[in-house]
Amino acid sequence: MQIQISTGPNTEVREAMAADLKEVVASALERFSDNITRVEVHLADENGPKGGNNDIRCTLEARIAGRQPIAATHHADTIPLAVDGAADSLVSLIENTLGRTAALRRAQGERE
Repeated sequence: MQIQISTGPNTEVREAMAADLKEVVASALERFSDNITRVEVHLADENGPKGGNNDIRCTLEARIAGRQPIAATHHADTIPLAVDGAADSLVSLIENTLGRTAALRRAQGERE
């Protein structure tokens, strides 16, 4: 599973933090790694230098083999919190998507 990080114009992520963020995402999505080809991490500071509460946005977009991309977004005060929240949301979305597929396959198998 490939993980790419991109940032907005007001957001800076140093190498050490990027490595930590990639580890958080990889760990959260580990059990789906056979299905996911790539994850894109998009980070932005929505208020720029003005600051504010929950102004850091993280959007995680997972590319699942043979499917449309799935994305989850989370806002928080810091980049790590935003990534954690988006990863949790993405895990739920993937569980629901893959669970629906498995249920559909079981239902189709019962009809045949």
